[in-house]
Amino acid sequence: MSTSERSQSPAYRDAGVDIDAGDRLVENIKPLARKTLRPEVLAGIGGFGALCRIPAKYREPVLVSGTDGVGTKLKLAFELGRHDTIGIDLVAMSVNDILVQGAEPLFFLDYFACGKLDVATATQVVAGIAAGCEQAGCALIGGETAELPGMYPAGEYDLAGFALGVVEKSRIIDGSTIAAGDVVLGLASSGAHSNGYSLIRRIIARGAIDLAAPLAGKPLADLLLAPTRIYVKSVLQLMEQIPLKGLAHITGGGLLENVPRILPGHLCARLERAGWPRPLLFEWLREQGGVSETEMMRVFNCGIGMVVIVAEQHASAACDLLRGAGETVWRIGTIHVRGADEAHTVVV
Repeated sequence: MSTSERSQSPAYRDAGVDIDAGDRLVENIKPLARKTLRPEVLAGIGGFGALCRIPAKYREPVLVSGTDGVGTKLKLAFELGRHDTIGIDLVAMSVNDILVQGAEPLFFLDYFACGKLDVATATQVVAGIAAGCEQAGCALIGGETAELPGMYPAGEYDLAGFALGVVEKSRIIDGSTIAAGDVVLGLASSGAHSNGYSLIRRIIARGAIDLAAPLAGKPLADLLLAPTRIYVKSVLQLMEQIPLKGLAHITGGGLLENVPRILPGHLCARLERAGWPRPLLFEWLREQGGVSETEMMRVFNCGIGMVVIVAEQHASAACDLLRGAGETVWRIGTIHVRGADEAHTVVV
């Protein structure tokens, strides 16, 4: 069959769906995905389903799954015409979530939906997804690109991501061993990550903020679109040497609502506000938006993207190992028996 005979009929294209553009995108994606492959992957991009073995090192493997998007941070990406890092955010939100149970991410799937497919933009997005997978050590094994005429405004798209990981059953981290006297470590975030952007966008719009204006030596736009930090490799290395009692990914709900998700009911995490420096971005948001301190702690990560809970005797070694792996880490609090009517997490 000739190329012209294989080409798309005009009727479907006239209805708003360009199959040929989708084919070009798949060809662009293949080399990006190939760079992320793990030895366990048997078949990836292009088939109806992707195949992946469980690594042989696991004796009692437990599969851990996670799914997420990047919320209204996408709106800023559209407004600024920047699409090269939003895919890293997409990967980070899912792999960091499954990491907190001790899981090693195996593979990642993405869903990209738009009204009209722009191959160049979609390729930039998927390049970011592939970069995120490389940072997490997982394979970009497949996905779906949906061109849906009339569903999205021109130039906009939506993203969803899905991660699958594996953990040895005996090494699942569930917070059950956390006890009074344990130490709370905080790993630095790279910015607002992918949470609180509805409030951020309202602050910007209400104040008619110039996103090119400098803050902390960088354009505000760069700070706001900084991709979510992926903690997978450093924390997995730490797990090999230090018994971790609990991990919490600080996403929507901030420190006040995410740390309690891993605490036994009778315990409280008391965090010291002076225990870590709050990045200027969050101070700027608080001042520009007139946001209360409590709301700041519930909406934003305020500079802490991942919490690690360890026994006191392991705290110093854990800090050294994390710093050696490239993380910025502080001792930010301790675990106590919860008092009557006391919240599960308090900042003092």
